Amino acid sequence: MTGLSNQQVHALTPEVAAFIRSLPKTETHLHIEGALPLELLRKVAGEKFAAPPASWAHNYKFRDFVHFETELLEMAFAWYISPERYHEAAKYIFNGLREQHVKYVETSFASGVIEFLGLNPTEIIAAIHEAVPAGMELRLFMGIHHAGVNDKMMPILEDATNWPGLTGLDLHGVESAPVDSRTKELWAAARAAGKTNKAHAGEFCGPDFVKWVVDELAVNRVQHGVRSIEDDHVVEHLLANDIALDMCPISNIKLNVFDAYDNHSLKPLMDAGVTCTVSTDDPISFGNTLLDEYAVLYQHMGLGCADLVQVARNGFAVSLMTEDAKRPQLEALDRMEGALPQRY
Repeated sequence: MTGLSNQQVHALTPEVAAFIRSLPKTETHLHIEGALPLELLRKVAGEKFAAPPASWAHNYKFRDFVHFETELLEMAFAWYISPERYHEAAKYIFNGLREQHVKYVETSFASGVIEFLGLNPTEIIAAIHEAVPAGMELRLFMGIHHAGVNDKMMPILEDATNWPGLTGLDLHGVESAPVDSRTKELWAAARAAGKTNKAHAGEFCGPDFVKWVVDELAVNRVQHGVRSIEDDHVVEHLLANDIALDMCPISNIKLNVFDAYDNHSLKPLMDAGVTCTVSTDDPISFGNTLLDEYAVLYQHMGLGCADLVQVARNGFAVSLMTEDAKRPQLEALDRMEGALPQRY
């Protein structure tokens, strides 16, 4: 999937579609297991997935997070059984993003493949990095579920704070599950080792959990964070602490976080001054591309083309690129904004 998929009920004008495609972009919230290309899944489960998953339909709704996660894991772990498989998938994924004019990617791999499949994490890290095409920068995180900080995994997770090629840690999983007390210590150790950490929050649990990950895990990047809008004090806390939210609107709709795009919190939060980026989350489950996400912003969420430029600009602003690497992308976005016809 490299273009506009069936997420779009109403076609964009050719001019707007071309504009969206040409924007330099970032992908800052992507699970590599959840980005498994359908072509590769068909190699190992072709009969079952001859047709795309039902969840690719634009109006599909998962029953709940467990329903989503169960289907995702069935697909992902039919493929991801070795570092070599990670490399092959990453090449597909990154080349598809490059075709969408993505210049910078942050993705995570799941620590569960270490715990339950016995895969070598440093080999996975190397395999993913080796797949990065020319002209694209990658930052790679390890996603750890709330229950993933446990006695069996702690020696490995503590060692991970020193792995080269690993940018940092990301808290994944069911938000309502208890967070092990050692999680805070682990995030602090990674931070002390120069890592940059994230956390998923404010999707199925409310704004209190967003504040918790900001205060207790000291992250400045929250994955989703969409329910922050429910508490003005939390919005103020995000602003005061310069916290960015990496959002995935199509995921939010299909997982019933919001019932419709016009109720989504991205625009109100941006209007309040919160830095928001847009990404795809788990394309194998949602059937989406990054171009789809931008199209949804334009068609269904009240953002104009100048707003789309700002969303793209936010991605580079929060990225871990050097200032010299960011500069040409930001300058290109400035030129595009300056050339926009007023009607857009």
